[in-house]
Amino acid sequence: MSNGSSFNEFLLLAFADTREMQLLHFSLFLGIYLAALLGNGLIITAMACDHRLHTPMYFFLLNLSLLDLGSISTTVPKSMANSLWNTRTISYSGCAVQIFLVLFLLAAEYCLLTVMAYDCYVAICRPLHYGTLMGSRACVKMAAAAWATGFLNALLHTANTFSIPLCQGNTVDQFFCEVPQIFQLSCSDAYSWEAAVSVVSACLALGCFIFIVVSYVQIFTAVLRIPSEQGQHKAFSMCLPHLAVVSLFVSTGTFDCLKPPSLSSPALDLVVAVLYSVVPPTVNPLIYSMRNKELKDALRKLIQWV
Repeated sequence: MSNGSSFNEFLLLAFADTREMQLLHFSLFLGIYLAALLGNGLIITAMACDHRLHTPMYFFLLNLSLLDLGSISTTVPKSMANSLWNTRTISYSGCAVQIFLVLFLLAAEYCLLTVMAYDCYVAICRPLHYGTLMGSRACVKMAAAAWATGFLNALLHTANTFSIPLCQGNTVDQFFCEVPQIFQLSCSDAYSWEAAVSVVSACLALGCFIFIVVSYVQIFTAVLRIPSEQGQHKAFSMCLPHLAVVSLFVSTGTFDCLKPPSLSSPALDLVVAVLYSVVPPTVNPLIYSMRNKELKDALRKLIQWV
């Protein structure tokens, strides 16, 4: 049985059966989505309009906001539309595109967070070489490498996922299309190629994690050597938002990938999916703006101008 011969759409997980709960789900997701659009949109606009924010750190933060907007726009609007129109369907091609974009944007964001850790390391541990190591051309290359890595990772997983025959129905137990959920519909036990692709992705993720940990060990060592308390506070203010974003991203993603099968249930899988796909894009702008005086001043000026 070929992939596309048996059906041309999938059925996504419904948040609720009653009309009242469906409208509640729509309203909650609409509020979250608008908050993410507003927060990330303000950051992008402020960085574009304020020349003081044209630095490597804010350039990477601009890329992070773009990735966050893309990732939450890939999953949430479709789920909202399904609840509003009382349906569960997503087309076969739409499911493939959704899987590709989710994998692409999340992997690119993880790689970008790794690059941002390097930016913090250079700024604190090698300040005299910052202008050389973090020049505009180098920053563009590092950001492009993060986006390209996410693209290749998504291309490999998506191509492999939709090359297997599906014969276990077309019901996906998630509010968006996920690779594990699609594999549960497979009628093939041949997972060797997916295992190889997963090993490559796992090695990449582990390499990024080790790089971030090593960077922050050196960063905190250097910060504790700063004689003035004001200098330590300034250094921590620059790094702690990034560390908070990394911790949220890594903890939710790791739990989703490594949770024991015995703990797996539709309700838990749904909560974890919301945590790693909806929460970070919404709270990242808040995390970065809370302790960043320059960004807060730029946002205040932008809001006053508007």
